[in-house]
Amino acid sequence: MAVSLPLIRQLQSGSVSDAWKTLLSYSWEVCSPPLSPETAQQEVTRRDNQIAELDLFLATAGWDLWRGYEDAVEHTADALVSWWEKTAGGKAVLILDALSLREAPWILQGAIERGYKVEARATGAELPADTTPFAKALGFTQRSALGNNGGGSAHRLPGARTDCFDYPWTDCLNTVGTDPQIVIWHQWPDSHVHDFAEIGKGIRRLSQEVAERLTDPEFWRFVDRLTTGRRLIITSDHGYAATGNFADTTEADQKTYLKDTYSSGRWVKADQETQPPWLPPIALTLETKHGRNSFVAGRRKWKSPAGYPTLAHGGLSVLEVASPFIEISRQ
Repeated sequence: MAVSLPLIRQLQSGSVSDAWKTLLSYSWEVCSPPLSPETAQQEVTRRDNQIAELDLFLATAGWDLWRGYEDAVEHTADALVSWWEKTAGGKAVLILDALSLREAPWILQGAIERGYKVEARATGAELPADTTPFAKALGFTQRSALGNNGGGSAHRLPGARTDCFDYPWTDCLNTVGTDPQIVIWHQWPDSHVHDFAEIGKGIRRLSQEVAERLTDPEFWRFVDRLTTGRRLIITSDHGYAATGNFADTTEADQKTYLKDTYSSGRWVKADQETQPPWLPPIALTLETKHGRNSFVAGRRKWKSPAGYPTLAHGGLSVLEVASPFIEISRQ
């Protein structure tokens, strides 16, 4: 399905901030409707393909919107801090590492079915869309710093008891305790994004596992424990790209540039601000609050010695930078 002409006009006629609000809102509308286990794999792929039209726009006519992303978008870290500051009483944050908009429907419909009050939207990751920049945006040195209440007192979520782990849901229950303010960073699904990045796996294998884990009664027991006396935000540090479905770069000089610059990744640190000579650009060097970095723009992949992964993150595509921001509370 192509992006509609009215949507393109809306993206081109307003401010950069308005354009990014529209992009995230449209992506949320595409990805958030309910899913069923029987058709989830096919439907997730269909939605991913629909978002591909936005990525094509951002990699061609709208590529300059990426230059304004950092100042224009509502960042997930800032949204969390704002919510934390204005929410009185008990509160909890559950960060599911690399949870993308694709996975949001399971949480939304599961919460509604169980009688929770739900408010949700899409927010934007840090650039690079990777783990450590998000941790630093919250005032932590890195993800692992949250483990065993090691977050300290200098971060932006004051008073929180912190933890970080990759336990099964059943084991997560015992980590909650009675603390009124909690921040938990769970390493799933990112751990399996990397496990399923091998050829022959990818988005279909991951979507099957997501359906199983986010409908597991033990996950909802965990949510129930977190929402006992607390309001809860479920969100992520970044999303991911289903790179196994991306088109191969065909131009020989572009393939060489991408392979030499990024190997089989999606971003690298940049010593100087240089842009490749193609327009529209196949990559962008951007100055962000996390330094000067160079990013692959759009849905591109290429042959690399180690084999290009079928799932990845850190580049400039919508589902890499969009995160679900879901508030759940007792009625």
